[in-house]
Amino acid sequence: MRVGVLALQGAFREHVLMFEALGAATVTVRLPGQMEGLDGMVIPGGESTAIAKLMRTYGFYEAIRERRSAGMAVWGTCAGAILMAREIGDALPDQEPLGLMEISVRRNAYGRQVDSFETPLDIRHLGDRFPGVFIRAPLIERVGSDVEVLAEHDGRIVAAREDTMLATTFHPELTGDTRVHRFFMEEVIAAR
Repeated sequence: MRVGVLALQGAFREHVLMFEALGAATVTVRLPGQMEGLDGMVIPGGESTAIAKLMRTYGFYEAIRERRSAGMAVWGTCAGAILMAREIGDALPDQEPLGLMEISVRRNAYGRQVDSFETPLDIRHLGDRFPGVFIRAPLIERVGSDVEVLAEHDGRIVAAREDTMLATTFHPELTGDTRVHRFFMEEVIAAR
């Protein structure tokens, strides 16, 4: 199994280390051609506007959509979840989502950097007490009928799955817990 991590900006190194710890062949993706042969790819957390500008500059928008259509699984964490959405609730004028998942996401829903927090989460299929690390986290405001809600915090959706796509508004890569990365490999990618 080959898993790629988009490495334009943000917390990509941490994802690479998690997948390597699980024995996955991991590719650090800096150009669209590096997605060839990937079974799944992560769009990491970071600055969604910065990642979007770099994705546009290097031609990732069409490349990711094409690879997704060809069956590549995709997981977005935090900023990645924003970019995967069909709709961004408070998008900046030139901020374009990839439109992969039938979700609507609002940026910085919990406030500023100082409002970041950690809380245990109960995640469907994974069990309870997962350390949810929320940093300037977005919120999944709406999901389509084919989207499975995997976790909520205070009645707000923080993790969802649609077919072979996964969105988490928190940062599993910043914990020592590999359950979400293992779930992406063994359940989401394996469902292709």
